[in-house]
Amino acid sequence: MAAAADTRGTELGRYLKARRAQVRPEEAGLPAGAGVRRTPGLRREELAVLAGVSVDYYIRLERGRETNPSPAVVDALGRALRLRGDAYERLHELAELASGRFSELSACSDHTVRDSVLRMLESVRPLPAYVVSRYNRVLAANPPGRRLLPGLWDWPEDQRNLTRYLFLHPLGRTLYEPWAETVALSVAHLRKVAGADPDDPELTVLVGELVLKSPEFARLWERYDVCERGGGQKSFQHPKVGPMTLTYEVMQLARTGGQRMVVYQAAPGTPDEEAMLRLESVDAHPQPTPVGHPEPAAGPAPAAAPARTHAPVG
Repeated sequence: MAAAADTRGTELGRYLKARRAQVRPEEAGLPAGAGVRRTPGLRREELAVLAGVSVDYYIRLERGRETNPSPAVVDALGRALRLRGDAYERLHELAELASGRFSELSACSDHTVRDSVLRMLESVRPLPAYVVSRYNRVLAANPPGRRLLPGLWDWPEDQRNLTRYLFLHPLGRTLYEPWAETVALSVAHLRKVAGADPDDPELTVLVGELVLKSPEFARLWERYDVCERGGGQKSFQHPKVGPMTLTYEVMQLARTGGQRMVVYQAAPGTPDEEAMLRLESVDAHPQPTPVGHPEPAAGPAPAAAPARTHAPVG
């Protein structure tokens, strides 16, 4: 039990350290001071003063030696770090986890998609739709949903992850516009869902692979930005149907360990809708397979993920 508490406290400490580095002194109302600052963002001493806690207490909190901050202290730290929305909520969640007052369910290892969900994917055609796991693995898709993500289906089933696709697949790096904004949101969502169980085997393998293979991912992962994906708009440069901008909704699926159904649409009568509807008929796969049962790999697969030797929307 003590080891688990230390691990959770360390996760809270890493979050505090990463967010502290992103706040400039002038943003917090402090003078920048003379000379070169060796620490990016706020110093520990500065954040402690802003939050109204002792420097020693804050250092113990950041290093994981203090694991029971009061809600008032957490509120003060959130204000000093200028956190808002998901980032502010995540600070409170990590504090609750560190103290043992709250526990989150680990992601369900069963990636089976219910038959009723598969029927829903078919029912929304011609709208592109797919189902992803807690950590962005694509579990099922209707035909236009499959064609929305060219090249993903050439990978083995257990490698078909949207975050991996964005960083490591050539088409994933050209499909979305702007790519940099898309990947930042994807990593922030992964950070959001990863906080409860950073040692989850699926998450560890995915993040370990991406940190080794993608400097862009490693940089974004260390920022500790968090964001819950609930819908929005994405622009595509699709190799089969051309440019289009689609809105999307994300629906959480109950009793699935974090599965989400993502559905895209466009305003009626627009060029975007015309392009989207062409996904229904464009010849992307000569041998289509039933929804939820992808065909065998037809192209080169990504290199195997590194073994788990250490612990790290669509």
